[in-house]
Amino acid sequence: MRTSITLLALSIAPAIAFSSFGAVATTPTLKAKKDIEHITVIGRKTSQPLELASHIKIINNTDISLSGATNIVDILRGEAGIQVSDFNSGAVFSLRGFGAGQAANNTLILVDGRRLNNIDIAAPSISAIPLNQVERIEILSGSAGVLYGDQAVGGVINIVTRSPENTGGSVTLSAGNLDTIEGRADVASAINNDWSYYLTGHHQQSDNYRHHNANETGSLLGRLQYQSDESTFFVESSYYDNNRELANALNIDQLNDNPRQFVTFSFDGKPTDYFHDITKVARSGYGKAINKTWRFDANIDYTNSEINGISYGGATKNQRSLLNISPKFIGNYSTNRGSLNLIIGADVSRGESEFLFGRSNTQKLGSLYTQASVPLSNKLNYVVGGRYSKVKDDLIDATKYPNGINLDESAHALELGLNYRPSIHQRFYLRAEDNFRFAKVDEQAFTSPNVFGLKPQTGRSYEAGWDYNTQKQNLKISLYHLELEDEIVFDPSATPPTPTSFSGANINADASRRIGTNFDWNIQANSILNIGVQYNYINAEFTEGSNKGKALSWVAEHTAKISASADITKDWQIYAEANYIGSRFIEGDNSNSDPKLSSYTLANLAINYTFNDWQASLRADNVLNKEYVSAGYYSSFSSGYYPGEGRRWRFSLRYQF
Repeated sequence: MRTSITLLALSIAPAIAFSSFGAVATTPTLKAKKDIEHITVIGRKTSQPLELASHIKIINNTDISLSGATNIVDILRGEAGIQVSDFNSGAVFSLRGFGAGQAANNTLILVDGRRLNNIDIAAPSISAIPLNQVERIEILSGSAGVLYGDQAVGGVINIVTRSPENTGGSVTLSAGNLDTIEGRADVASAINNDWSYYLTGHHQQSDNYRHHNANETGSLLGRLQYQSDESTFFVESSYYDNNRELANALNIDQLNDNPRQFVTFSFDGKPTDYFHDITKVARSGYGKAINKTWRFDANIDYTNSEINGISYGGATKNQRSLLNISPKFIGNYSTNRGSLNLIIGADVSRGESEFLFGRSNTQKLGSLYTQASVPLSNKLNYVVGGRYSKVKDDLIDATKYPNGINLDESAHALELGLNYRPSIHQRFYLRAEDNFRFAKVDEQAFTSPNVFGLKPQTGRSYEAGWDYNTQKQNLKISLYHLELEDEIVFDPSATPPTPTSFSGANINADASRRIGTNFDWNIQANSILNIGVQYNYINAEFTEGSNKGKALSWVAEHTAKISASADITKDWQIYAEANYIGSRFIEGDNSNSDPKLSSYTLANLAINYTFNDWQASLRADNVLNKEYVSAGYYSSFSSGYYPGEGRRWRFSLRYQF
């Protein structure tokens, strides 16, 4: 699905023309708004907000503390239609109906606007971000191809971290079953009127639910920040170290016999599989008000990772690096119809990924984009934008491309949305937006013998919604339709690149579509009790090819979440939630050959006590000790299953100063 450059130009022209008349310049605000129910952060906290015609869920710091959760995965599980898959080595998140194998490539994960997604198929390292760093989490459900480009297909999850604007800090110690212990600490302080710093670190270790699945994880981060009335600057560096044993998949008999057992591929029967990830990140950002109307923001970040390990008895190694540069101009005009906001930017990146056994990959990606929010009246505005992206892959693979190959592809996207506010409590919106993703470098190297390069996956999303907000309740309802062409997937039945013990290859699949609805209601029932209800329905199926009419694998048609919190006294709070995942076909069962995996419900409970600067929390996950499959893959010979975690509990004690 391609959109012409002519249409892109025509879509932006009205917004640019509108800015030239009826507009009064205003000084851009340097700090992001705290109430961002209808916007998403772009970049760091110095960027102007842009009202998007989208379903956006904000999980703020109060929500996080109340839940008693100890990691981001537990916070996101069940939120805003997110389906979580866990291969017992790290979680991946799916928005809008993608299987576990595609979720990491179709849901964009950001930290303060920095991409966590890799140029290869490895999932983003969410565990690198401890909860004491998190200020809030923004979930944009639906395509965002114009603003974010590659991989923003099902949605975007932006994790916004704390910044050193206020002096203070905290220390948290926690312990739980499965020999789990964790320590977190952070401190922020002003150096003078303009300069401040922020330091944080954490260390966590656990034996985890399965045998031979223990992990030890640590991270450090330091940020130096300058902020004046006219400009901002920050420099940041972080270090992440994650060492984890791998238990691998079980067959159905092993799963039923003992889901906690491990499987080894060594000759002596001893466990060997593990991975060790060391990641270093350096970031810097600069922003300056050019005049009363325009400001300039630019961010640059460099990530270097080295992953060593053993998988299925064989040694693995991946040296990965990624450089991103993202400059943009942000304009803000005040008109007699409302505020007009413009963004004109570019994204440039260069990534390298070096594997064992003669595999070397480089990917260069460049994009230009623009987006505008244009007021038509004080109640109605439209959002319009376009992006053009070009990617170049230089690949060397001892098996598929021993002499190397250069692959060039391009894609572009348009967006048109409407926001209508009949009152301060309500918003109606409509939106149509293109999306795309380019093949990862290791996907390009594992295709059938007659396939030399995968085409970009393209699609279009349509969405309509209604938001209703008062002091006592918050209601969000949305309907969507997502169509994809040339979806990039791994097909177990495809011919592999060369004769091998593994079957399958990466392909451009037949067209598919996803139709669904999101319902999210939160109500303050009285001065003590708060109740939240979420329900998500999705009908996802192939619309072409031999599997036409078949359900997409690993997509649950029904998911739901019910939560409740109560202030028992001014010091004691209790929180409870139940997450329901409906039945679904195992990953890769595109012909729907096997019976569906059973549905399940996970119940979690937390009790919090606050006294002055101290907070104690006891959180129990999977209270009923439900056995379920957290991830898996289909095989006509013997499918593989990764069991979900059993009952877990954690006690945490936090001191703020």
